[in-house]
Amino acid sequence: MNQEDTGLCVVQTALPTEAQAAELARALVQQQLAACVQLQPVRSFYVWQGQAHDEAEWLLSIKTRSALYPRLEAWLREHHPYEVPEIVALPLTRASPAYRDWVLAQTA
Repeated sequence: MNQEDTGLCVVQTALPTEAQAAELARALVQQQLAACVQLQPVRSFYVWQGQAHDEAEWLLSIKTRSALYPRLEAWLREHHPYEVPEIVALPLTRASPAYRDWVLAQTA
């Protein structure tokens, strides 16, 4: 499979409540750090500070420019309620030209 650099990525993070997730999503779009943010309820299993957790969370899929990742990460660290939030970028190796252009325009 050939891969290409679309210049786009999806950044994922999770928050404890739908209200917090929606607030963060709105702010990211308003500040043009994201073209679109999708929220999904998820169930997370993890160990934190030696204790096993089974928690409901809200996963944010943040569509943005790869070049904006450093600014987006810094913004998330400042506004995220978790001490060590998940902030990971998944590169988009393929995107339709129209969608790519839209994301680039929304995050100009």
